[in-house]
Amino acid sequence: MAAANSPPQKGAPKGEPAPLHVAIVMDGNGRWAKRRGLPRTFGHPQGVEAIRRTVKAAPKLGVRWLTLYAFSTENWRRPAGEVAEVMRLLKNYVNSDLSTLAKEGVRVRILGLREGLAPDIAEIVARAESQTAHNENFFLQVAFNYGARADIVEATRTLMAQAARGEMDPADLTERAFSQRLSTAGVPAPDLVVRTSGERRLSNFLLWESAYSEFVFQDVLWPDYGGEHLAAAISEFQTRERRYGGAESGDVLAAG
Repeated sequence: MAAANSPPQKGAPKGEPAPLHVAIVMDGNGRWAKRRGLPRTFGHPQGVEAIRRTVKAAPKLGVRWLTLYAFSTENWRRPAGEVAEVMRLLKNYVNSDLSTLAKEGVRVRILGLREGLAPDIAEIVARAESQTAHNENFFLQVAFNYGARADIVEATRTLMAQAARGEMDPADLTERAFSQRLSTAGVPAPDLVVRTSGERRLSNFLLWESAYSEFVFQDVLWPDYGGEHLAAAISEFQTRERRYGGAESGDVLAAG
């Protein structure tokens, strides 16, 4: 897994096809603010602007599905003031941008646990999905109150309950059947997973789905992110040869 250290590029990358599904761990809001001598919360509004730039750029770069890691199940441990600011910004983003997204044919889907969300947040989540449910031009998934381990556990609970009711035979369980119980069901696995800020870890994001994804780590804090950085990540992706556990092109597997 290599970092994308090449300078940002303008326009759509050339070469191999662009990844259809890009997933991004949006990291660095707090550090962006700290480097400027500001409280951590000041980085989050700038992070929202980076979301707007990236959502606008992605379709032009050939991306059809974009998944953004906005708030994890572990993020509730952060200071109450910071959590409240994130919730406020989520509401503001949906209230200000949802109509535009809907008109542009963007379908919004929220990944993550719904139980325990404040009523106003639950309403925002439901409205974002219902208002865009029939759109098909571009697909925006926002992982909110999301953790991959929690998602896997929830899928397992669903399967266990179905087996207990006699609705399925555990012997018939396949990877496909399991995937259909995850919150990402019906969406192709990400071709490319990007993390900003220079950190190199998944942080409980799409653990099942990213089994054969390509990874690009970029040394840019999320509030500074934009289309040129996404283009650079895609260019890096286009240099990779995806083998899904197989041999490199031209290699011959020796008989055992």
